[in-house]
Amino acid sequence: MSISSSLNAGVMGLNSNSSRLSAISDNIANSSTYGYKRSQVDFSSMVLQQQSSAYAAGGVRVSAFKDISATGSLISTGNATDLAVSGRGLVPVTDNTGVNSLSSERNLMLLPTGSFYADESGNLRTQSGLFLLGWPANSDGEIGNVSRNSGSNLEPVNIAASQYTASPTSRIELGINLPADATTAGGTGESYTLPIEYFDNLGRAQTLSIEFTPTVPAAGSSNAWSVKIFDSAGDPAVSIGDLDITFADSAANGGRIDTLTASGGAVYDSSTGSITLNLPHGPVDVFMGRPSDSAGITQLSANFSPTSVSKDGAPIGDLQSVEIDENGYLQAIYNTGFRRTLYQIPVGDVPNMNGLKALDGQAFRVSAESGNLYLWDAGTGPVGSIEGYALMESTTDIAAELTDLIETQRAYSSSAKIVQTVDEMLQETTNLKR
Repeated sequence: MSISSSLNAGVMGLNSNSSRLSAISDNIANSSTYGYKRSQVDFSSMVLQQQSSAYAAGGVRVSAFKDISATGSLISTGNATDLAVSGRGLVPVTDNTGVNSLSSERNLMLLPTGSFYADESGNLRTQSGLFLLGWPANSDGEIGNVSRNSGSNLEPVNIAASQYTASPTSRIELGINLPADATTAGGTGESYTLPIEYFDNLGRAQTLSIEFTPTVPAAGSSNAWSVKIFDSAGDPAVSIGDLDITFADSAANGGRIDTLTASGGAVYDSSTGSITLNLPHGPVDVFMGRPSDSAGITQLSANFSPTSVSKDGAPIGDLQSVEIDENGYLQAIYNTGFRRTLYQIPVGDVPNMNGLKALDGQAFRVSAESGNLYLWDAGTGPVGSIEGYALMESTTDIAAELTDLIETQRAYSSSAKIVQTVDEMLQETTNLKR
């Protein structure tokens, strides 16, 4: 029995080292494959119940697995949609059939790195046919409440619908100095007009005109101004808001707003210092200044000066490029300089990374051994950040693989020698009968 068990152990050694050789061959062949996770084999001895009279060789058993938890080094590229996870975690992708499928029927896979490009439909995909998934953002760039234990809220990342965009103006901030001498007796009463460009819902440029008229008293200084606001998008001859502003001349608050009252469609909030105007494309907040605050409109003994006038919004813009930041937000960049968040790319994690099932194209799928999937925001919890303009190199170490190759060759030769020796011993046993 011991000779037969030796023969079986030698054969099992040949098979086990053949499996190890296959893993080494795979690793060497994919040493330049981006995102490749090194294959490994684990040897474990098999022990039979021993008898006192003889020893029976149990042999060896081998199990192969992917070291998915290992991370390769990142290299920089010139493509903005080349992305990799810097650290633990994988990005969600799907195959060609999952692009137009319901989320419940979609094949959800995970990818450590990928070189994505926009196909003819605007979907970001790799050359191997894997499509990037993300959470779509609303018009404000917010993601909202999403499911993190499943891919039910994930959608294929598509940039075709964002080829052109316009961002309407919703807030204007004014920093203006009005001449204090204009409100003293003997002043000319000349009005000062400030035109401000803004953008409506269709990306068209409109003009908001603010006319400041000083109140000239018979004696002394009134420190008072009447303000009318006109909008070119409506009837430019009709005021859409009237303001009465009085400035303080005390030692503590000289030149700052003392009182501000609004009428004619404008509403003033003293806590925020803004008036709300109802324009054709929607409400717009215009910051005028809080009482006794140095920000906003002031009245000092200087010329009329719009020192700081800013607004949000942007005209119609043509999509130039897309970028993904370290937090996983995919932003569209337009030729007007406007940026808009389109998607957030989450980073998936499971309790046992090495329990994931390996698929073609360096993709992986959740299995019973891996545990349940959880989608994190990039750079939070246990997962790493997402790096754009970067790809992850293979985790294969050529020097280590060549060393293992020599060891495997020697082990295979030794197992073959065992089979040869047992064969010679059995031949001698057969010759005893002659």
